Amino acid sequence: MLQQLRVLYPTAPIYTSVFNPSVLPSDTAAWDVRPSFLQYLPFVTHYSRATLPLMSAAFGWFDLRRYDVVISVAAAFAKNVRTTTGTNVCYCLTPPRYIWDLHDDYVRGHIGRPVLNAAARWLRQMDLAAASRVDDFIAISHTVADRVRRTYSREASVIYPPVDTAQIRPSSAPPEPFYLVVGRLVAYKRIDLAVAACTRLGRRLLVVGTGPERKRLEALAGPSVTFLGRVGDAEVAQLYGRCKAFLFPGFEDFGITPVEAQAAGRPVVAFGRGGASETVVDGVTGVLFQDQSTYGLIDAIERLDRSSIDPRACRANALRFDASIFRERMSAAVERALCHPEERSDEGSLSLGSLRSERDPSLRSG
Repeated sequence: MLQQLRVLYPTAPIYTSVFNPSVLPSDTAAWDVRPSFLQYLPFVTHYSRATLPLMSAAFGWFDLRRYDVVISVAAAFAKNVRTTTGTNVCYCLTPPRYIWDLHDDYVRGHIGRPVLNAAARWLRQMDLAAASRVDDFIAISHTVADRVRRTYSREASVIYPPVDTAQIRPSSAPPEPFYLVVGRLVAYKRIDLAVAACTRLGRRLLVVGTGPERKRLEALAGPSVTFLGRVGDAEVAQLYGRCKAFLFPGFEDFGITPVEAQAAGRPVVAFGRGGASETVVDGVTGVLFQDQSTYGLIDAIERLDRSSIDPRACRANALRFDASIFRERMSAAVERALCHPEERSDEGSLSLGSLRSERDPSLRSG
């Protein structure tokens, strides 16, 4: 996402809370990245979660009123930057779920729950204040737009995240008899359902990714399940094209991997809520299931066996999320913001807010 914004605005400075260039590709060395005061705290790259109470202040410290437009890419407090009225365009990944709709899940059973509840009340006030600085909310999906409406009482347009469909293409060979999961091995992704379903069915499953859930998942897995660990992008693209179907049993706000699988012409079996309900066409590019359980997924896999999915339909659906469409729509959003000119200095015309993602943890934001 940040790379595509850089394609649009290659000279725009990037403001972020903490920057760790050592884990980024070498070409990012030329980027104009400006971290906050958090960058200078001892051991911050190793203990960034400890800085959460300071995140709102860190972004509020940035005075960006000299820019014509500021794109704040936010999962929490990056939208708190100071801007001139009419210039803060927030590309909202989600309102921070750990203080809003999923707070109870985060603190359940925690010994420090009373303290965490008090901290969450304070952080909600900070988040609402940050949201009040946003002039135009853009959500990554209708799922997130609805959450923005419920959390901030604000409307949000939708621009889906970019998917590089040019790098992932259908295979000319027939699919092989295995299912595929790609993602971090964390609890909320519900990869346990894919492992359990394929174990019960005796179907071959390849699991790509690492994370704290690996040992638990390995204990659940039968002989038909193989854990590949970390795999390079080129090999993942090949696996997409070779698999019988891609399994996506978790709830995601968007979910890029199901779109990537469809770009390779392969069907997706997905939990029918959240982003997958917007990216997978039930009965056309895959199968959606509503019962988020092992048996719900087994039933969906067996329904897929009885279906006839056209790889061309999968590919055509994925093209709706191509990076070129993201760039076109984000450019139009910036142009709309520029229709409200204010007096500004000659220094710069656009600034990019910060982004935190699983694939790029070196740029950290609130």
